[in-house]
Amino acid sequence: KAMCSGRLQTALLVAGYFVYLLVGAAVFQALERTAEKQEKMAAAQMKEAFLQNFTQLTVAEMEQFMKNLIEAIQNGVYPVGNESQFEESNWDFSNSFFFAGTVVSTIGYGTLHPKTAGGQIFCVFFALFGIPLNIVFLHRVGKMLSLLCKKLGKFLYEKGMRKKKIKFLTLLFFLVTGILVFLCLPSVFFQITEGWSYSEGIYFAFITLSTIGFGDYVVGKQSDRKYFSYYRVLVAIWILFGLAWIALLFNL
Repeated sequence: KAMCSGRLQTALLVAGYFVYLLVGAAVFQALERTAEKQEKMAAAQMKEAFLQNFTQLTVAEMEQFMKNLIEAIQNGVYPVGNESQFEESNWDFSNSFFFAGTVVSTIGYGTLHPKTAGGQIFCVFFALFGIPLNIVFLHRVGKMLSLLCKKLGKFLYEKGMRKKKIKFLTLLFFLVTGILVFLCLPSVFFQITEGWSYSEGIYFAFITLSTIGFGDYVVGKQSDRKYFSYYRVLVAIWILFGLAWIALLFNL
């Protein structure tokens, strides 16, 4: 009964956690998408005006254009290519879910952030409740993985192995397995999808899972590459379970 109750609690926690992220993603999308469209239209008009008059611009006007361009890029608007690129949103569902995941995990790359007053206020409350929920989620998943450690240890003990050796081998097994699953293999995936070098993929994976999150490398941000649907959702799920693996290592 206790085991069934524990499994039910875990299932409800996992379901509630992902529902929280899904709802958060939907709200961020609703709050930010319209403002982003207006910002992209303004950037397109600025670019068009520059192309028509760039030979007649004064130094002051040129500097103002550069300031506006830098501000647009900092806000995630890249006025390059044709108008079809302006139809692609930084706040589609995949990007919004990815953002919600980086908020509750406290990574905070800084490349995507709410700019409307409603989005910023919602982000405060979303993080306020989401970060503790994330901690509870990681603790529960880490606890489940630690049960696998105990089962492995019990199996080795029945084979006549000493406890100290069992502890060392268990830690080594989950350390090596985690490095392969959460660092080495994803880095190959990032190398293919993002066009990064393998070392850059390893660097991004470590900086992300350690929650440092510099923001110098972020997935799905290159305007000249085509990404498959829900690419960033998969990366967000990789981050969440990668953080659970880190939590398991701390438990061990």
